[in-house]
Amino acid sequence: MQSLIGTGVALITPFKKDFSVDTEALKTIVNYQIDNGIDYLVVLGTTAESATLSADEKELVIKTIVEANNKRLPLVLGVGGNNTQKVVEELKNRDLSDFDAILSVSPYYNKPTQEGIYQHFKVVAEASPIPVILYNVPGRTASNMLPSTVLRLANDFKNIVGIKEAAGDIVQAMKLIQNKPKDFLVISGDDMITLPMVLAGGAGVISVIGEGFPKKFSDMVRLGLNKRVDEAYKLHYLLADSIDLIFEQGNPAGIKEVFKSLGLAENTVRLPLVNVDENLSKRIQLFVEKMTKN
Repeated sequence: MQSLIGTGVALITPFKKDFSVDTEALKTIVNYQIDNGIDYLVVLGTTAESATLSADEKELVIKTIVEANNKRLPLVLGVGGNNTQKVVEELKNRDLSDFDAILSVSPYYNKPTQEGIYQHFKVVAEASPIPVILYNVPGRTASNMLPSTVLRLANDFKNIVGIKEAAGDIVQAMKLIQNKPKDFLVISGDDMITLPMVLAGGAGVISVIGEGFPKKFSDMVRLGLNKRVDEAYKLHYLLADSIDLIFEQGNPAGIKEVFKSLGLAENTVRLPLVNVDENLSKRIQLFVEKMTKN
């Protein structure tokens, strides 16, 4: 899928101080991505705090993003979970006509075997009317989807078109890139190793820091895809400190602090997440000020 090569961003859900969804801020953030070179948008991923959104709020977030985007960029919808049947029911009952693909996380907490992961995604692929991007994030799911399982799925199901690989393991990512089917997308899910993955043959990134600094991050990925290595690494090292900062006390508390410093949204998060502390807030603000001068 050529439309999903480059930089995608996992959109936050901005909240007002009363914890309600801030639709105006969400529209502003969507336009900020589009105006600054992002290639596609990911809706209702982990960064969106989807675990704490009600069904009605999820519908509101989808509606707001779809309308603000107005078909300008491809959209990917997060549809995953650790109850396979519930994922299937959502795929069958939800209108997916506005979306180019779904992003589906490997089952968390249950800790299935590799065969269990394969069987889960087999059922998901058979149920999905649109392409499926797998999502491997062992730090959150407590199980690693091994390259052998990913490649088996990629070869067995034509509508499994890629993986967001967020194990933070460049060797694992390179094994996927080396052995994948020709058009299968290996997408970085780890901002810090995005450029090495792209230079090794990856398709780009689904980023968190990219939505805070969309122009610089998407430029870096574009340069990487075009093998302009020195220019790409110059941007990588300019952004590297910010990646450490935003994940230091958890996601999306860090990236929401960036948006507050940019004046685009409040930094409100919902329990069990809490805001970053005052020390980190000041360091993020200083970094944002530095970046706006560059």
